[in-house]
Amino acid sequence: MSRRVGLSVVLVVAGFVAGVLVTGWVRAAESARVLASPRVADTALVPAAPQPRTGPAPAAAPAAAVAAGGPDFTRVASQAVKGVANISSLQVVRTRNSPFSNDPFFRYFFGDDEMFGSRDRRSLSLGSGVIISSDGYVVTNNHVVGENMREITIALPDKREIKGKVIGTDPDTDIALLKIGVTGLPVVPWGDSSQLKVGEWVLAIGSPFQLSQTVTAGIVSATGRANMGFATYEDFIQTDAAINPGNSGGALINGRGELVGINTGIYSESGGYQGIGFAVPSNLAKRVIGDLMKYGDVRRGSIGYLGLEKLTPQLAEEFGVANTNGALVSQLMRVSEAFDAGIRPGDIIVSFNSTPIDDPSQLQRLVADSRIGSTATLKILRNGRTMEFKLPIVSSSSSRVRR
Repeated sequence: MSRRVGLSVVLVVAGFVAGVLVTGWVRAAESARVLASPRVADTALVPAAPQPRTGPAPAAAPAAAVAAGGPDFTRVASQAVKGVANISSLQVVRTRNSPFSNDPFFRYFFGDDEMFGSRDRRSLSLGSGVIISSDGYVVTNNHVVGENMREITIALPDKREIKGKVIGTDPDTDIALLKIGVTGLPVVPWGDSSQLKVGEWVLAIGSPFQLSQTVTAGIVSATGRANMGFATYEDFIQTDAAINPGNSGGALINGRGELVGINTGIYSESGGYQGIGFAVPSNLAKRVIGDLMKYGDVRRGSIGYLGLEKLTPQLAEEFGVANTNGALVSQLMRVSEAFDAGIRPGDIIVSFNSTPIDDPSQLQRLVADSRIGSTATLKILRNGRTMEFKLPIVSSSSSRVRR
């Protein structure tokens, strides 16, 4: 009996010792797994063990890459913000004194009643501008300057506020050129907007909501956007870099610190940023500014006034054409190069100098970009027949009927 009790005690003690040993081993193994797999949040803080080199040293990481794998725009942004200014334009707007001026019922029956008179109201337009020359030329949007501008103040990044003057404006592209009497200014260098790729990183720099020198980052969402309703001549860069009221006229910068666009507008249902912003390409802005400097206005090609409509499936069916490509001539001035050449309302322009026409905006850009004094060949569809016309390209500023 005593021998059985002794054997039982030995077995219990042995089991206890074995349990302690196993438990210690499990805990040690678990601790080893935690140390070998640091938390994701701490990964960047754990240096990698050095590895022996068997070949040439690897190339240094690009300046645009940081530890987290994202782009680093600190150097580009620190230089670019020096060339972006704030612009304040004092405008005078005439408003009616009538208490019923906004009442559609009153205006329907009594018209624009002058019995109460009118008064001038001062309005301040705020935006941004880009310094493009060290001797004081600044580019911005035409809508920042306004139509009845009385005074323009340009606030430089070094806090100086200087009165500016308007050299020229181009409502068709929403570009304006200003000048201040200062030299030695930092400049944002021009870039080639035709080289932009969808998905490429860009920075938007400006003064949204009067917050000067604000930098936002995004990518190029699309190029060649038109029919947005911002301007007559549209060939916008679309970006998802945050653009808000006050960014107008500011800079769109590529990863090399070059000016590739002038921020112009946003598509928004709320009035604020929703991820869709638009900028005038730098190549177009540069061409417009060159004309404004040289002539005071922009010299574009013209064939006289044409009222153009986009072909809808219904219109295509009505005119008996197979698709919606082309530009439908809806109106035409008799005193115009197009009329003289034989173009008539109802014609569908399908080709300009052998370039197929997709929509009216494309045709307008092709005509505007044509060399003044050259001859253009237009191919049209009329009553199911294909016809071809040759007509001169004249200057938009000297055309008998300006577009």
